[in-house]
Amino acid sequence: MKIKSYELFTVPPRWLFLKVETDDGLVGWGEPVIEGKAATVKAAVHELMDTIIGKDPMNIEGIWNELYRAGFYRGGPILMSALAGIDQALWDIKGKYYNAPIHQLLGGKARERIKIYSWVGGDRPLDVGAASLELKDQGITAVKMNATEELQYIDSYSKVDDVLERVASIREMCGKDFGIGIDFHGRVHKPMAKVLAKELEQFRPMFIEEPALPENNENLRDIAMHTSIPIATGERMFSKWQFKTLLKDGYADIIQPDLSHAGGITECKKIISMAEAHDVAAAPHCPLGPIALAACIQVDATCHNAIIQEQSLGIHYNKGNDILDYVTDASVFEYTDGHVEVLEKPGLGIEIDEDYVRERSLTGHNWKNPVWTHKDGSIAEW
Repeated sequence: MKIKSYELFTVPPRWLFLKVETDDGLVGWGEPVIEGKAATVKAAVHELMDTIIGKDPMNIEGIWNELYRAGFYRGGPILMSALAGIDQALWDIKGKYYNAPIHQLLGGKARERIKIYSWVGGDRPLDVGAASLELKDQGITAVKMNATEELQYIDSYSKVDDVLERVASIREMCGKDFGIGIDFHGRVHKPMAKVLAKELEQFRPMFIEEPALPENNENLRDIAMHTSIPIATGERMFSKWQFKTLLKDGYADIIQPDLSHAGGITECKKIISMAEAHDVAAAPHCPLGPIALAACIQVDATCHNAIIQEQSLGIHYNKGNDILDYVTDASVFEYTDGHVEVLEKPGLGIEIDEDYVRERSLTGHNWKNPVWTHKDGSIAEW
């Protein structure tokens, strides 16, 4: 069996889908994308795919290593996201060839379902209490919110009070057992991160996320000294080599590799296993589309330390299209009691509606990250 051809589809709201076809007619789907850089990743996929046409898609490790190691320049968000989508598509093909879900090819299930959480409040969080209660009434048992608007290195304590008020509203309206993840989103520098982390302890959140930018991961030590809240990070880290240092330092409690950014199923399975050896949990990052989510669920199924899964149904970014629009059977992502069942169909476990993908690709998207500034005109962190 050989890789015969491939196609790329830029589809709304902000995704890029990859279809890989073999010479015997098997098709695999992947989702190689960096939010706001879909066109750049698309160019990288073309460059990588051109080198593996005619190769056996079953040799996933060999192809992965060729695409990563054979280039003089390697790693980073663009190349690793391109590689991730290719890797997902190859695993989808392999599962279909063996008529088995990917998790069976990775060693089998460690669980029957995984807890999920939903986003609430958008980029500038408001009314998160009522929105969280609405999700709770729909059966969701955990949410994540952006903690705050962007903060200066040293900023007003009134902004801290605003964060506390919002988190308090979720806790009061949804109860003591409702999960709350609080994403600092890299918007908070170390001085204010220490203040926020300590003040948020009273609400017993599931975790605080990215209290330091990944390029400043050494700051996690100081932040960890000021709080007992579990610290999560890793959505902007792209390889086992980056996670090696994070895990060795020992200040992260939950890692969040993204299966469309960090080298795909092959790499993220290894990263999560590395974390298990350090007694660190995993909660894969996934504010993306159905292919990325399916890949996450397949890996989650095999990992003892996977604790919860992000998913984007209803997220504020999904304007005009959502994850269920692109699959032929929406029941695969049915959430019951705050969980999603492990996907059992061959490959990724979902069937992409190719006709709909082609139709929406005619519209495409040009989604860009917003650029925010402080009141003094300086660029704010994102």
